[in-house]
Amino acid sequence: MSATSSVRKARAAGNETPLLRENEGNIAVLTLDRPQARNTLSEATLAAMRAELAAISEESRIRAVVIAANGPVFSAGHDLKELTAHRADADGGRAYTREVIASCSTMMMAIIRLPQPVIAAVEGTATAAGCQLVATCDLAVAAATAKFCTPGVHIGLFCSTPMVALSRNVARKHAMEMLLTGDTIDANEACRIGLINRVVEAGMAREEALQLARRIAAKSKAVVKLGKEAFYRQIEMSIADAYDYAGEVMVQNMMLGDAAEGMSAFVDKRAAKWKDG
Repeated sequence: MSATSSVRKARAAGNETPLLRENEGNIAVLTLDRPQARNTLSEATLAAMRAELAAISEESRIRAVVIAANGPVFSAGHDLKELTAHRADADGGRAYTREVIASCSTMMMAIIRLPQPVIAAVEGTATAAGCQLVATCDLAVAAATAKFCTPGVHIGLFCSTPMVALSRNVARKHAMEMLLTGDTIDANEACRIGLINRVVEAGMAREEALQLARRIAAKSKAVVKLGKEAFYRQIEMSIADAYDYAGEVMVQNMMLGDAAEGMSAFVDKRAAKWKDG
């Protein structure tokens, strides 16, 4: 059964699902679908995201992923109603909060570790952990009307985990300004500081993300997987260690059949025929 038909059957049976999955050829599209709850990253949403990402990681036919959302808000971050409901727990909600944050961090790391590149398609507002989700994706496209912020400081809850992804995407002072002020920035500013890749007309983020995904999907899947993994490993190393590691990756890459095919195709002035190995 396809993911799309699974969603349709769940809806027909009256079951709510916080996440929709459909395939556009060899691209998986995951859509946050709790617009009435501002697409918060609830327990159910996080579990659904982790499950879909785990499934996609094993699907050889899927070459890229787009994450989108229904409604005017891309994601408002954690579900504060769920978190505050556990204030009455014996420990004041400490264990529950730790569990939810760990679940969210695991989902974010699953995006980074996914063999396929992940592209965020942002039409609405992305705040707190929603902004973290955008920053975590490998690439991001946003509508001109989209907005971004890490507003936790306004409510006495500093955006510490969103800070991890944010500070690895934008310069320190830009990240600190967003975190310390909680101010909202528009799509053009988000693009200027490097939080997103490009800005498009309202209503076009999903299509632009799909076009970008198709361009990536046309490359060797083995090479893209190798490159994505290498990118995230080297970026946390010292420059000397990064060169040593990247050099070994280049050697490993050169031994792939697709490297031989790609270089031969370039010399012969023809289109490469990838075998993904």
